[in-house]
Amino acid sequence: MTILVTGGAGYIGSHTVTDLLDYDEEVIVLDNLQKGHAQAVPPGILMRGDVRDPETLHEIFANYEIEAVIHFAADSLVGESAQEPLKYYDNNVIGAQRLLSAMQKHGVRKFVLSSTAAAYGEPQRVPIEESDQTVPTNPYGETKLAIEKMLHWCDAAYGLKSVALRYFNAAGAHPSGKIGEDHQPESHLIPIVLQVALGQREAIDIFGDDYPTTDGTCIRDYIHVMDLAQAHRLALHYLRRNNSSRVYNLGNGQGFSVKEVIAQAREVTGQAIPWLVSARRPGDPAVLVASAARAQAELGWCPAYTGLQEIIATAWNWHKHHPQGFAGV
Repeated sequence: MTILVTGGAGYIGSHTVTDLLDYDEEVIVLDNLQKGHAQAVPPGILMRGDVRDPETLHEIFANYEIEAVIHFAADSLVGESAQEPLKYYDNNVIGAQRLLSAMQKHGVRKFVLSSTAAAYGEPQRVPIEESDQTVPTNPYGETKLAIEKMLHWCDAAYGLKSVALRYFNAAGAHPSGKIGEDHQPESHLIPIVLQVALGQREAIDIFGDDYPTTDGTCIRDYIHVMDLAQAHRLALHYLRRNNSSRVYNLGNGQGFSVKEVIAQAREVTGQAIPWLVSARRPGDPAVLVASAARAQAELGWCPAYTGLQEIIATAWNWHKHHPQGFAGV
């Protein structure tokens, strides 16, 4: 039996593929390579194609004995989603609908969704729990929540069981240093900070230093990409054992401010990493921290990378040896 990983050549997808292969799973990757990298996955398992193309999906499901789907393929930039909402509904919601339709046609009943903490919007409390209200403040979070709701109704109608993983700020790289984070353009804090350390940027922009936090900058929950990969594998095992659908938060349960991230990156890299303070970005909550107690209790998920410095260290190992990302591989 084979696991189909859509978007498996992307950042979190490729690390999950590596983890699945390490545990002797058979994997096929579907990726259009608009944002993913062919070098991020082993040869022989990548099919280049779009999740919105019914013919491509039919070919995969007809030619492989697919047991389950792990779905990463999506657009995921919060700011861009506000400027181009229809692009996000097209790729994220229509893409998921066509994928689920193909699964229904071919009798595949297990689905793991790469969802997001953006589904919550402005948090009512910290840490955030799965039962908290979901009122997204941007189209990206709205489209992921729409997919979660689609999964609910697919379960009711077809018996398709799913696990939706709402995770917070993915960070770090594979401990081998062979794969890591490479976005064009880069929008995540830690790789941008490390680009400053490498001399690729002059300074890091801090968007607002007047939040109601200890140092005035936003606080976020950072989770290592290999811990996320582990969670997707455990979600797959959960679906094999249980005839039920669930939603789980994934996070370390502790938050770090932007200035704390920069301070830790200075320690890791030995570089000064100057910053500049800019205006707040619309829709940025002051604090986003997860409660992952449910995932720990029900999936047996236990993050291996709990310290911010070790998370940054794995990212630095990737970036300093691959300053041009996968273009230099």
